[in-house]
Amino acid sequence: MILKIRAVGEPVLRARAKPMQSEEILLPSTRELIAAMRETLRDAPGVGLAAPQIGLPLQLAVVEDREENMKDLTREVLTERERKPVPFHVIINPVLTLESVAEVEFFEGCLSLPGLMALVPRARKVKVECLDEHGQPKVIRGSGWYARILQHEIDHLLGTLYVDRMRSVSLCTLENFSRHWKGKPISEVKRLLP
Repeated sequence: MILKIRAVGEPVLRARAKPMQSEEILLPSTRELIAAMRETLRDAPGVGLAAPQIGLPLQLAVVEDREENMKDLTREVLTERERKPVPFHVIINPVLTLESVAEVEFFEGCLSLPGLMALVPRARKVKVECLDEHGQPKVIRGSGWYARILQHEIDHLLGTLYVDRMRSVSLCTLENFSRHWKGKPISEVKRLLP
């Protein structure tokens, strides 16, 4: 089932989501929700989807960066972004620790802000302590693009959107991103922006 993705302006996107209890995680309805979120993520298409984006104030997100999402990107762009496929997984009640001091900037978009992109500084390496879809604790270490996805989705669980962190002068439509910035190295983009 494809779920409706809430757009910016919905109050649920600006509220802190509530942690899920162990018994709640194991309910059949939660399994059904995760399956619907996976289907919605793939349909969008996107690389992450947090429960607040579908109107539920729960600390639950799904992440998947499929190889087909990268088919239009050059090897140079993939290398610069440190982007590799990430298998589907669920994060529940995550605690994020930034493991790198230096931030890297890349363009980000969001399913809740359709048609827009902006440069967003993010930590290059992160650690996430969370529960999986079985309620089991796990530790995820991510770097590069995967670390960016994790930070973006966990921000959603805290009521934060990428526009709160973006380099505002870089905000553009998806059409203008494709026309002016898509194939350029970030160093060149930053040099050309005021």
